[in-house]
Amino acid sequence: MSKLLSEAEFRNREYMITHLSYDREMEFYQSVKMGNIEETRRLFKPLSSEGLGKLSEDSLRNLKYHLIITIAFVTRYCIEGGLNMEEAYNLSDIYIRRVDGCTSEKEVHSIHREVVDTYVHRMNKLHQSRAFSRPVIVCIDYIYDNLHSKILLDDLADITGLSAPYLSKLFHKETGMTIKQYILGKKVEAAENLLKFSDYPCSDISQYLGFGTESHFICVFKNYTKTTPKEYRERFFRTRWGDRSAAKKKAEKKE
Repeated sequence: MSKLLSEAEFRNREYMITHLSYDREMEFYQSVKMGNIEETRRLFKPLSSEGLGKLSEDSLRNLKYHLIITIAFVTRYCIEGGLNMEEAYNLSDIYIRRVDGCTSEKEVHSIHREVVDTYVHRMNKLHQSRAFSRPVIVCIDYIYDNLHSKILLDDLADITGLSAPYLSKLFHKETGMTIKQYILGKKVEAAENLLKFSDYPCSDISQYLGFGTESHFICVFKNYTKTTPKEYRERFFRTRWGDRSAAKKKAEKKE
């Protein structure tokens, strides 16, 4: 396995094949999850030989495999975002069967666009059905787009055109959370993904997500997840989406 990995790394360097950046991938999946149609279109990248690992020597089969992986991630993110699980998996099964039947790369690219468009529109409709007012939706979109920054109540008041006290009451009434609770919750969600799927140290994650100090980040993370970032990474690092519960049980047995 180590020999194969070394050969793959050499081949990727030799032919300047680079994988898509983690940050951009997560940003894309989060935009689908949030039902942010315009942002999803902006971040959408057609599948191509650049940025794709080689899963098969056959170019068409390689493209199919990567689209199936994309479908799996989009499905999981949308379920996390509130999409009905049965509906999400039924869509996934339908699209995977269609991908399996593709006889050209053109067909694969067409299905790729259709998959993303279908899921993001369903998530958009789902978020709208939750009956948030326009100012609250604007706040949620702004918070998502600026998780790496320090988000101030005054900033949200400015973009919504409402007074800070009124906006605070409205946001709490519709979401059941204060603006601060919502912001920190979303930052913790982003931190969980970075701890699971990246090698970034806690200090970098803390800085990236706009926390003043690493100790503050650790305190907030533990408050929301009942575990420290270090413990969380030890339990879930590089686990597949469906293996999270199993990984947690395994870690608990070791304790």
